[in-house]
Amino acid sequence: MFSPLQSLATGWLEYIMANQNQFLELLAGHIRMVGIGELIAIIIAVPAGILATRDPRAARVIESLGATAQTIPALGVVALTFTVLGLGQRPTILAIVIYAVFPILKNTVAGIRQVDDSMVRAGRGMGMTNLQRLRQIELPYALPVIFAGIRTSTVLCIGVAYIGVFVGSGGLGIWVQAGLTSVSYDIMLAGAIPGALTVLAFDQLFKYIEQAVTPEVISGDLEADTNVAA
Repeated sequence: MFSPLQSLATGWLEYIMANQNQFLELLAGHIRMVGIGELIAIIIAVPAGILATRDPRAARVIESLGATAQTIPALGVVALTFTVLGLGQRPTILAIVIYAVFPILKNTVAGIRQVDDSMVRAGRGMGMTNLQRLRQIELPYALPVIFAGIRTSTVLCIGVAYIGVFVGSGGLGIWVQAGLTSVSYDIMLAGAIPGALTVLAFDQLFKYIEQAVTPEVISGDLEADTNVAA
């Protein structure tokens, strides 16, 4: 009767401690899939978002494709592509990329569009080229919003990575599936709870990165805006 509560309290942790090597291997595989998928998504989404702010026609196409990608079930992507990509991590990474692109794309567009037009015009008046304005004005001010998109997509894709168990990609999903199959709360929670903790860890990591890459003048502006709002 109380076995789920007992497992939630200590059983899952005891199982991890008894299987440390396997746990570290599964966790590393899980993080590797998410990391590779996120990196590919960033490489795709950030340039696409910049292009969308420059060309209204491209914006409609890019944003429509990004929104459509979110409607495709992750398990469907894995099921359809593993016949071509084979068993292993590649189908899961593809699903992660598809799900990660849209939040990053949307926030890249929103972050650049929110930059004050007067600052862009000032840069143009100083003789800056389009690339210089992008690098020195627009992207620095858009970085907090872009990183918010990366944080959102990372949280989402840590969950998506669990489906990789169905195509032999490894990850924490192996223990979740094993726990469900054997009706063992200890094994199931040993796979699920570390995933939730990984979400929190990545969220804090990106928060620190965001603070590190945001120029001081922008941080001061954001703090001033917060104080005014308060």
